[in-house]
Amino acid sequence: MAREKAEKQAHSKKNGKAAAVAGSRKTAAGLARVTPLTQDPHAIRDTRENVLEVAIGHEVRALRKKLGITVADVAAATDISVGMLSKIENGNTSPSLTTLQTLSRALGVPITSFFRGFEEEHSAVFVKAGEGVDVERRGTRAGHQYNLLGHIGSNTAGVVVEPYLITLSEDSDVFPTFQHEGLEFLYMLEGEVMYRHGDKLYRMTPGDSLFFDADAPHGPEELRRLPIRFLSIISYPRGRGDD
Repeated sequence: MAREKAEKQAHSKKNGKAAAVAGSRKTAAGLARVTPLTQDPHAIRDTRENVLEVAIGHEVRALRKKLGITVADVAAATDISVGMLSKIENGNTSPSLTTLQTLSRALGVPITSFFRGFEEEHSAVFVKAGEGVDVERRGTRAGHQYNLLGHIGSNTAGVVVEPYLITLSEDSDVFPTFQHEGLEFLYMLEGEVMYRHGDKLYRMTPGDSLFFDADAPHGPEELRRLPIRFLSIISYPRGRGDD
């Protein structure tokens, strides 16, 4: 009987180990399916971009790709050789004003657009603690404070990013439901809230984050521990996405 019991325990341990390995494999498989980043956030751009020829080349290539045409297509439309166009796009030659005028006609843009990347300022906004701008968002109630921490209008990314510090200091029976274009990221700093996104609820405490498609209805469902503070970062294509 003791031998039979020992054999059962050994069999049980073996099954448990197999299940753990299977679970580990399943987790690894799930991680493997995550789409890798296409951009290195720590990459440093080539300092040659400060050179006028390189800036012009980048603009020519970007405009061509925006139109969905090849270097050969541009060559055929401008009588500029494929080799010369390649040198221009790579910043290896200084094109004459006549060449730039020809390219501007073929690409349907003013000649000044080729200098945009060279002359464009890259802005930064610094906000001291407590100096953000209080804004009224649709559904804002007493005790619900939305503090805008910065805003950059025109930028090379083509998107608008709105970082808010949101403070909920008073309970409410009715909460605003938001639904707008773009993506939103929340990061909890203080308190506890049940946050709704679509038909799902998420219990959020300090250190938790939520990243979601903002086109689905979302907003606080239940304020569990006041005060509540969290960062809300909203991004959407420039020229669209009013909340």
